[in-house]
Amino acid sequence: MSLHVIVGAGATGSATARLLAAAGERVRLVTRRGSGPLHERIERVTADATDTARLIELTRGATTVFNCAMPPYDRWPAEFPPLAAAVLAAAERTGADYVMLGNIYAYGPTDEAAREDHPLTPTSIKGRVRARMWQDARAAHAAGRVRVTEVRASDFLGADAYSPFTLMVGAQVLAGSTAFYPGDPHAPHSWTYTVDAARTLIAAARHEESWGRAWHVPSASEAPASELAARLAAAAGAPGPRLERMTRAELEEIGRTDPVMAEFSEMLYLYDRPSILDATLTAKALEISPTPIDEVLAEMAAQRTKPAA
Repeated sequence: MSLHVIVGAGATGSATARLLAAAGERVRLVTRRGSGPLHERIERVTADATDTARLIELTRGATTVFNCAMPPYDRWPAEFPPLAAAVLAAAERTGADYVMLGNIYAYGPTDEAAREDHPLTPTSIKGRVRARMWQDARAAHAAGRVRVTEVRASDFLGADAYSPFTLMVGAQVLAGSTAFYPGDPHAPHSWTYTVDAARTLIAAARHEESWGRAWHVPSASEAPASELAARLAAAAGAPGPRLERMTRAELEEIGRTDPVMAEFSEMLYLYDRPSILDATLTAKALEISPTPIDEVLAEMAAQRTKPAA
């Protein structure tokens, strides 16, 4: 029974912990508040993941350390680099393999589907943060100090997922109110189910050819937001959705008083045109098939319509 350390208990980190525990593995889940799923093989630890010495202590004896942490969206430049540096140092010092959960921000705008070998040409602040995290980790791998790999996802769907769709569309659709989407609601877009991301992280950790390269999570759907909204409403038995496009000016106006919403403006290039993640190589090499989108939407509908305890 191997020990795996997971930093971060968001939707993907928690799903990764559950899958490993269900497979009979031991999990040490590290968060600031000691949060995460309850399971006899999941040890929830309260710790600051930027405390390198403490994280090294918690990682000793682990086979793999998964970095699934996600600082507040408006504080990435300040909080992500030291966190990533601490996790990388913990992997180096303890000999654990290092698996990073990444995303598509580091690619920058592209007019074609991004493959696993797509060059990193970020144009946003958050994209440059993501690119630097991977470049630092890969440099450590190239120097022989640690084995690293990164699993990149597109925008998340699923229970407790965090994305423009879940934040600005999902709840409004299920409530029967008008939803405002930041971008073209009719543009094709790759959507990642959080559990598929967890499955890909685990598969990458177990594959001997993973190290020193990146993988893509196979998408649950490439449907535009307008189609997803209609299918989510149908799954929940809600009225047909009213989905309107939010202009950049409207988004920026909201951002004057909402620091998280203010961060979406620089990422609009992902939503005002087709944004497709090609995971053909990953699906074949790691033998990962995406969860059918209707199952994902049914999960989201069930969570939103669940009565309060």
